[in-house]
Amino acid sequence: MAATLTPIIGGMPHSFLALTGISKLYPGVTALDGVDLRVSAGEVIGLVGENGAGKSTLMKILGGVVEATGGEIEIDGDRVDRLSVNGSMRAGIAFVHQELNLFDNLSAAANIFIGREPLKGGPLRLIDTEALNRQAKPLLDQLGADFRPDTKVADLSLAQMQLVEIAKALSLKARLVIMDEPTSSLTVTETNRLLAVIGRLKAERVAVIFISHRLGEVKQVADRVAVLRDGRLVAELARSEIETGTMIRHMIGRDLKTLYGPPAAPPGHAVLELADVRTSYRPDQAASFSVRAGEILGLAGLVGSGRTELARAVFGLEPILGGEIRIDGRKVGLRSPREAIQHGVYLVPEDRKRSGLILSFRISHNISLASLKSLSRRGIVDGAAERREAEAQKKNLDIRCLDTTAEAGSLSGGNQQKVVLAKWLSMQPRVLIFDEPTRGIDVGAKNEIYRLMRELSDRGVGILMISSDMEEVIGVSDRIAVMHEGAIAGFLDRSQFTEENVLSLAVGRAAIREAAE
Repeated sequence: MAATLTPIIGGMPHSFLALTGISKLYPGVTALDGVDLRVSAGEVIGLVGENGAGKSTLMKILGGVVEATGGEIEIDGDRVDRLSVNGSMRAGIAFVHQELNLFDNLSAAANIFIGREPLKGGPLRLIDTEALNRQAKPLLDQLGADFRPDTKVADLSLAQMQLVEIAKALSLKARLVIMDEPTSSLTVTETNRLLAVIGRLKAERVAVIFISHRLGEVKQVADRVAVLRDGRLVAELARSEIETGTMIRHMIGRDLKTLYGPPAAPPGHAVLELADVRTSYRPDQAASFSVRAGEILGLAGLVGSGRTELARAVFGLEPILGGEIRIDGRKVGLRSPREAIQHGVYLVPEDRKRSGLILSFRISHNISLASLKSLSRRGIVDGAAERREAEAQKKNLDIRCLDTTAEAGSLSGGNQQKVVLAKWLSMQPRVLIFDEPTRGIDVGAKNEIYRLMRELSDRGVGILMISSDMEEVIGVSDRIAVMHEGAIAGFLDRSQFTEENVLSLAVGRAAIREAAE
């Protein structure tokens, strides 16, 4: 290891931050109600709760962005009347936000020391690039970074960018690093690397507050879990008590078994069939499967197995190089999204913000985007009809917003996903493809998405669900198809649903065992 952080944080007391009875009141809303939280050196605290539970407000108080209405804050045993942004930074509290705050046109080193660059002597006071890179290198080495300090941020992966953010925090002598949904856009490999970095921080006695909707990761990395619900701290779980079901029960007030809903009725005929379909992703491999009316077919596999590429091909976004696709038994050519939509095949994409929504558009405009023809007269959109359809979908899907004239970007992740879904529901889908349907949304919103998926399947819609969340695949699917290197490695019926069986097929092994009763 090229450098250690001990000189930066040496002498730090074991317990350095205590929040007692923290409350925050807004007009008509109690965002926080008497929350206690203590942070010790080298401790990883998982902070979980649904959207609106108070996590963000509590972190804003820690960061000095907002002032608590009541309660006490102590740092190193000394009471602090109010944490300002600068005071929070001086206390060693640093944030790694879900939306990274980096300058793409600058190097990693320049981003780490932005505004604090070493300068050369002389009248021009130019930035000393050599010193900048020299100071950044030990921080990046400590985090196991595989890129040089002078690499432009634009050339880095998302996971590498997060290492730059963490290195920036450490350059500020961080004693507590708060990570807000740090793995929401990472691959499995990148996620594992980040969790290993958290282990390194812990070994150097840097504390971490890990905020995530991915409860499996919380279970893997946290020493203790604090659960917020409706602004209150409803549970603190010791390491031995951290279980996914336990966290969910405290977060939503009910058991895990109610999350995924009831099993499906027997499915009908095949509404979507793929026969030896080849795509440009792996032209040497072919995929064959069917999705039946009233069925949720889970499509599992490791990152890079070709799941998303196959879904994009079915929706006409990628060329199909061979094989055929049949809708209700009839061969069709889906050479564009327009043709897919005409045949009742719709895609809810993985990246809803970039591919599923226009965030600056009104909610009502997003809902009507795909059905403007039916809402128009002589090429002019009927505004009243558009508003009626939006209000109907708002009520149908329980989209939480004051008004459908609000911008889609103002909604929570779960409600944004509902708007993407609303866009298609007004058009009577035959097949709906969900690519990572609950990525980045909280447990309560997941439950609503699962309920909507089941309601659609009960109405005879065939659903293809791509998910990297093993619990989700097993909990929601009626059957599971597993991809490996561009081809379908095998199928699992409910009696065979185990993580071991899914992973065995995903890595190319064929051994399948019956699930234990």
